[in-house]
Amino acid sequence: MKNIKAIIFDAYGTLFDVNSAAEKCKDKIGSKWEGFANYWRTTQLEYTWLRSLMNRHKDFWQITEDSLDKSIKAFDIDTSMKNELLNLYKVLSPFKEAPEVLKTLKEKNYKLGILSNGTPALLNELIESNNLKNIFDDIFSIEEVRIYKPDSKVYDMPIKKYKIQNEEVAFLSANTWDVSGGGNYGYSSIWVNRNNNIFDNLDYKPKNEIKNLKQLLDII
Repeated sequence: MKNIKAIIFDAYGTLFDVNSAAEKCKDKIGSKWEGFANYWRTTQLEYTWLRSLMNRHKDFWQITEDSLDKSIKAFDIDTSMKNELLNLYKVLSPFKEAPEVLKTLKEKNYKLGILSNGTPALLNELIESNNLKNIFDDIFSIEEVRIYKPDSKVYDMPIKKYKIQNEEVAFLSANTWDVSGGGNYGYSSIWVNRNNNIFDNLDYKPKNEIKNLKQLLDII
C-alpha cells in the first residue's frame, strides 16, 4: 500500500474481542454463552443502525445495555448477571496480537487512531485497561457527530483532523459492513477476517484481506 499517512482501526471486533465479556462468564452461563454473545452483539449493531435511521440517538453504552436486556430474555440468563456482564464489557480483552502490532506501527511513525461507535469514556477505559494509553494519536467517537457507522459523517472525522486525502487512510475493520462503509467513502479499507466469513455485497470489495492484525505489517 502506497502513500498511507494514517492507520485507523475500528475498536469492537477488530482490536477488542466483543465476545470476551460473555466468555469470562461461561461457567455461569453454560454452553449457550457463545450464542448469547453473538446475539448480544448482533442486537447491539441492529440498534445502532435503526436508531440512526429513526434519528433517535442513544449513546453506545445505552445501546449496549438495551441490547443486553433483550439478549438476557432471549437466552433466559439470570438477570443478576447483568451488571457483571456490563462491567466486563468496559474492559474487553484485545486480540492477542493487537498490542505488539500497534507498538510496531507506532515506531514507524504513522498516525494511529481509533474510529468507533463507542463513547469517549468507554474507549478510553478500554485503552487504559489494556495498557495502550500512549499508542493512539486520536480516538474518534461517533458521539462527535451523533450518528452511527456507516454514515459518511463518521468517516469524515479523521480526514478533517489530519487534512489528508481519503485514500491516504488505511482503515481496518473486522465488520464487513464497516469495511464497505469506509471503502465506499474512499478509504483504503482492509478486512480483518478472523473467522473465514463471507464478504457482504455492498458495492465494495477490499483489495486487502488479512486473518489477523499481524499480517498488516506485511502490506503496510
